[in-house]
Amino acid sequence: MPDNKTKPSKPTRDAVEILRRRVYEGKPARLRNLDEARANEEIARKIYELRAAAGITQTQLARLVGTTASVICRLEDADYEGHSLAMLRRIAGALDQRVEIRFVPIRRSA
Repeated sequence: MPDNKTKPSKPTRDAVEILRRRVYEGKPARLRNLDEARANEEIARKIYELRAAAGITQTQLARLVGTTASVICRLEDADYEGHSLAMLRRIAGALDQRVEIRFVPIRRSA
């Protein structure tokens, strides 16, 4: 049953917009989960890109940071949620990088 207090949405045929409205609009917990998933994917992708740019394997990176290839594999998995700042710093150091943390405003369209 629609809430009479909310402004009706403009009709759309945009599939992404329709899904956004159905899945995320007015559901802050789902939006938080989406933000977390995006952050995990971004970290995993960045680790992979830096390693690939350095031309080394997961095993080689693991040796440089003192861990196993399976740990590096897990860190490069977008579904992994256990990234630690200490491990990210070890990886960054091994790849002649540094970790930079930024706080940015959350953009909510819902």
